[in-house]
Amino acid sequence: MAVVGFDNLGMPERADPPLTTVHQSIQALGTEMTRMLIGLIGGQGRTPLILPTKLVLRESA
Repeated sequence: MAVVGFDNLGMPERADPPLTTVHQSIQALGTEMTRMLIGLIGGQGRTPLILPTKLVLRESA
């Protein structure tokens, strides 16, 4: 069995065994959310967005 976490925030590398995680950029997420909110306030329609992610392989997978 493999165990995978999400967000790669602090704990995964200190777990025993180290936890494989899916990493997404919190900075990019905040930037895009802000851009989209400003667009909605300005009258633009909603647009779908998929941010890039990266699989960080560690011992749990």
